[in-house]
Amino acid sequence: QVQLVESGGGLVQAGGSLRLSCAASGRTFSNYHMAWFRQVPGKEREFVAAINYGGSSTKYADSVKGRFTISRDNAKNTVYLQMNSLKAEDTAVYSCAARSIGSGWPPYRYDYWGQGTQVTVSS
Repeated sequence: QVQLVESGGGLVQAGGSLRLSCAASGRTFSNYHMAWFRQVPGKEREFVAAINYGGSSTKYADSVKGRFTISRDNAKNTVYLQMNSLKAEDTAVYSCAARSIGSGWPPYRYDYWGQGTQVTVSS
């Protein structure tokens, strides 16, 4: 079992930046691929970014390419999402997710989820 706790959300003006963190516990963090998703009420959850277990490979949704950066620190059991040039349409609850490396890269589903952190971008 992997426990995930997000932090770093908040209210920011359009064009601003935020950095989200997701702290993992319970299992060996470096054995998991990690990802960020976001969801707006009434809409389906949307993939944002993913990073492989070692941090050497990343993937991004087209909507965030060039603005968001996913990274991880395996020594701190933490994955990050640096969000720059934020837009009103980035407003959502952001959740991190984990998937065992045994499933291959990139994962097509994730097994463990955090509770999420709210990001609100004012225009």
